[in-house]
Amino acid sequence: MAKAKKKSVRKATLPRTREAAKRLSQQRAVPKKAELKYIPWRTVPLEDLNPLFQRQFVVGEDIMVARVLMKKGCIVPLHSHHNEQVSYILEGALKFWVDGKEIVVHAGEVLTIPRNMPHRAEALEDTVDLDIFNPPRVDWINKTDQYLRGGK
Repeated sequence: MAKAKKKSVRKATLPRTREAAKRLSQQRAVPKKAELKYIPWRTVPLEDLNPLFQRQFVVGEDIMVARVLMKKGCIVPLHSHHNEQVSYILEGALKFWVDGKEIVVHAGEVLTIPRNMPHRAEALEDTVDLDIFNPPRVDWINKTDQYLRGGK
């Protein structure tokens, strides 16, 4: 009879242990669920970096989107970063100097800039640019992007 009790105890204990082990395994294998965000641009503070350059940005887990407003004549100095960049011009036009080429990107057009590729830009007219970065620009988040702040 003692054996029967042990078997019934084992049967009752093992499934709970397996279930607990399975839950623990699943918790470790699945990263924390990403947070869904809905963010109207009008709710994102507009940051003035210099008299000709303003921006707003939203940061996800592995990506950042920035709405950049540049007045005609605004210069983005030569720089590079480890972030891949996609620039989509919503309004206006930007002239880029990248990889030994001059490229003018107009409203409705897109430019992709690989990681670590030096580039600069000039607003040929008042421009609204949507920039996407992967990974997010830590220098923008931490406000250590002195090349855009005119030495601030």
